[in-house]
Amino acid sequence: MTSTSPARITTPFSPVSTAAEVVADIDLSGRRAVVTGGASGIGIETARALAGAGADVTIAARNVAAADQVAADIAATSGNAVRVASLDLAVPASVAAFVAAWDGPLDILVNNAGVMAPPLTRTRQGWELQFATNHLGHFALATGLHPALAAAGGARVVALSSSAHLESPVVFDDIHFRARPYAPYSAYGQSKTANVLFAVEASRRWAADGITVNAVMPGGIRTNLQRHVSLEQLAERLRLAGGSAFRWKTPAQGAATSVLVATSPLLDGVGGRYFEDCTEAEVNRRGSRRGVASYALDPESAERLWEVSAAALA
Repeated sequence: MTSTSPARITTPFSPVSTAAEVVADIDLSGRRAVVTGGASGIGIETARALAGAGADVTIAARNVAAADQVAADIAATSGNAVRVASLDLAVPASVAAFVAAWDGPLDILVNNAGVMAPPLTRTRQGWELQFATNHLGHFALATGLHPALAAAGGARVVALSSSAHLESPVVFDDIHFRARPYAPYSAYGQSKTANVLFAVEASRRWAADGITVNAVMPGGIRTNLQRHVSLEQLAERLRLAGGSAFRWKTPAQGAATSVLVATSPLLDGVGGRYFEDCTEAEVNRRGSRRGVASYALDPESAERLWEVSAAALA
């Protein structure tokens, strides 16, 4: 069941902990995991850490050739085979095909894939690409895999958010920028807020199935996610988040919070929360770029987003 305790979750780990360190004492043998976007960036290190702990990992990615190379490397370093499956989150038919092909229970779903601040791009449905990929695609994937998650007993879903969620709530009156001017960072921030709201509502709806869903902020990591953003622009935004204390993370450090939330016994029964630097974040304070926005935890907004998302995909 989802925890109703107000106690903030803390762990022995820190911003510099790696994914391998947070899972070092955990045995995932017999557990099945899916990592979207597992062919690049922190997705690779997430898949590597889960496989290294004994999980049966499937990398779900658009670039199957790249995923095959990553899977071979992880198998060579961990000793555990890693599966690969095609998945394009911006294409509902691709998500449906992945779901249809899945057989049996699923213990861990890491919604890691994403796109950040591209020029205005629309899917065939007319959806703004960041919202379509970062939220709607993962929403369709998670809800489609709900029976598999429920069958596992105690399954966990990790939704990759970002401090960029502080840029924007979900603007329900114009989610897809049909009337308002397109702003790449606001669109990205809106999609990252949606990831947190999904965690809140999914944990509420799925508590009776033993499924918990939490959102994470991985930190500032140089990856292919930022291909539409210069390193100077990104560094400036992240310095605003961390001030003089800001430090780039390695991909292995960036994957640590995802892996911790997916596996740690400290989070048994805990859902609907937001974690950064391997601990539960506090509510954001005005002027700070850390913590979680209160609007991202709002249960009414979370329920509304669920209904809007389900309607869009119907």
